[in-house]
Amino acid sequence: MNHRGIEFTVAKTAIQGVWQWQFRIGETVKTGKTETKIDLLAIRRVQLRIDRELKAIDRKTA
Repeated sequence: MNHRGIEFTVAKTAIQGVWQWQFRIGETVKTGKTETKIDLLAIRRVQLRIDRELKAIDRKTA
């Protein structure tokens, strides 16, 4: 999947209701897990995380 030019993945884990995600910004790879029964909510949470990371990078460069 793609959000704001950042490729990311969201995948189910063996534990029901837990999703594993990963994305890369530059050389930095971020990974984590989120807990929800709804796949679209898991995707949205990763998109929000990407937005936070991009905003933090903008603040550092400003």
